[in-house]
Amino acid sequence: MRTLILSLLLLSNALFGVELESLINTALQKSPSLEVINARLAANKQSIDIADQFANPELSLVKNTLDASEAMSKTVLSLKQNIPYYSKRAKREDVAMAEDAVLKEQLRAAEAKLVERIKTEAYTIWELRELTNIIDEYINLTKRNITLYESYTSINSSQHMGIMKAELSLSDLKVQRTAIEAKIFQAYARLSALTAFRVEKLDIDLSIKSKPELERFRADLEYNPEIALKEKEIAKQNAKVALADVNNYPDVNVLAGYNYREKYDDYFSVGVGLSLPIYGTEDAKEERERALLLAKRSQKADTQLGVNAALESYYAVMLSSYKIYHIIQDDALPQVAHMFELSNTSISTGSDLFKYIDVLFDKLSLEKKSITAIANYNKAEAKIAELQGKLQ
Repeated sequence: MRTLILSLLLLSNALFGVELESLINTALQKSPSLEVINARLAANKQSIDIADQFANPELSLVKNTLDASEAMSKTVLSLKQNIPYYSKRAKREDVAMAEDAVLKEQLRAAEAKLVERIKTEAYTIWELRELTNIIDEYINLTKRNITLYESYTSINSSQHMGIMKAELSLSDLKVQRTAIEAKIFQAYARLSALTAFRVEKLDIDLSIKSKPELERFRADLEYNPEIALKEKEIAKQNAKVALADVNNYPDVNVLAGYNYREKYDDYFSVGVGLSLPIYGTEDAKEERERALLLAKRSQKADTQLGVNAALESYYAVMLSSYKIYHIIQDDALPQVAHMFELSNTSISTGSDLFKYIDVLFDKLSLEKKSITAIANYNKAEAKIAELQGKLQ
């Protein structure tokens, strides 16, 4: 089934371009980095089963060197079985199950990070593609105006400097386009690596949405994978503390043996044994686990501060991009459009081409900043979505 989905996605990619949602879904199923964690989860399930098992019994055969006529001459077949102190097996199982919860949170954090990286690369491709489109428009426009201007200045050689400036500007546009093409190729390569299959076309459209609200973003931070992971690590450490505490109590070793004597009666022997925790080793191990528990709690508090700081940073980027976009679209571009109309009128009558090129490139600069603002807005939103643990 997974192979069929991938085949259909590759065909769609080649013919029409693939959508971002499909990319994300495929990556979550095929990513090798996620498969590593899934394999560790599968392995840990065996650890859970192992934790509840008794230790293997020990079987031994011992024969002494006394003559068979001696009463003490014997061959002993003995069996030894360790019986853990009450609840030790359950405590070991608790640790293994807590590790399972930690691995699941690591998987969720890795998935959220993968989705964010895919979105960022996709938004970069959109940004570069839009820059390419707009540069193409300006290349064509500059070419037309050079041709038009030459028709008006054919009898006036003093205006040729304006044509040379326009031609230099045209070369600069072509250089920019060539550099962007390389960046697009690199972005597609990175995106292909993230999604575990070759992406050649991407169907995506971005825009500036509503003004961001910090409190709304902060309300969804309760699902942050990093904080949840720290909580699971604390739960695991609590289980290890409980296990260390019960390890202060010794296990019981049950012993049973069959004693064979060639010239005397055989007999059975039974006994019990236990370790004596008189050197404080178990106490030291328990204190070590308690100290590590305090460290885990401090790490969680530090992670919480880091997540809050990251949220505010990404929010600031979103808000700045939102404001920049509206300043350009609502204020700057309408003014430049009027200047552009005036310059366009003057160029049609053979007037100074220098001013026209300056206005043209001012407009191009603003439009490029507008595109970058849209991309930055959406990239910051993707990073906030990662903080919230979202997978779409």
